[in-house]
Amino acid sequence: MSASPRPHSPGRSFKRLVDLMRTLRSPHGCPWDREQTLATLRPFVIEEAYEVVDAIDRGDLDALRDEIGDLIFEGVFLAQLTAEDAAFDVGDALEAIIDKLIRRHPHVFKRRADGAVVRRQRVISSDEVKGQWERIKTTERTGAPAGPLDDVPRAMPALMRAQKLGSRAARARFDWPDPRDVLRKIDEELAELREAIDQSAPDAVEEELGDLLFSVVNLARKLGVDAELTLNAANNKFVQRFDTMIRVLRADGHDPADATLDVMEAAWQRTKEVPASPKG
Repeated sequence: MSASPRPHSPGRSFKRLVDLMRTLRSPHGCPWDREQTLATLRPFVIEEAYEVVDAIDRGDLDALRDEIGDLIFEGVFLAQLTAEDAAFDVGDALEAIIDKLIRRHPHVFKRRADGAVVRRQRVISSDEVKGQWERIKTTERTGAPAGPLDDVPRAMPALMRAQKLGSRAARARFDWPDPRDVLRKIDEELAELREAIDQSAPDAVEEELGDLLFSVVNLARKLGVDAELTLNAANNKFVQRFDTMIRVLRADGHDPADATLDVMEAAWQRTKEVPASPKG
């Protein structure tokens, strides 16, 4: 089902949202909204971003429309708080991203001496665009020279952050030459994990398991695979097969709560005969 277009002006709708948020934060607005801080809004920003991605994965455009609105609302909410502290408002945030996009797309835009922005036509490849973006980004950094890993957000999900850290290190030429080298590293980390388990050393087990996970993520990177999306697909497959296993058990007259591991394993193997859902 696709979302139908509406004849709203984006600018007018955005202003309505900003005005609405200002009202909610006013003395006569919503008590819950007035209690929020930048810190309390943090989990909602993350949650809404994931719900946008979920709608994309499901191909649900109606849900995507709503989730994009929720995500934009969180940005407006954050900017309202900073405006109340006289730091910056949502207009400043919008101008910042507009200026950044113009600055980092010199193949599309050109700023004249009088400050006006005009279109330009310079054809370059997608790879050249990415390289140009990174070079411009580097020149924009101020203060002490930034290290290759400094701009990788600590708040990113661990799997995504691990892949990003590996990519940044690779740009600095610190990388395995071949995916097979990463496989050997995984074997090494797995052996160290086994040793830590055999020694009943909880701290070492946790550390070695982390090293193993980091190496596996880097294998995904070397193979050109997005580790986050790949694991999410595996999660979805597990959920689908587990639910099918429960149905198989019940169809065979077993109570899933009382079924033995052998019975569940036999039902699990049968789930592999069931065609996978296109979105599973």
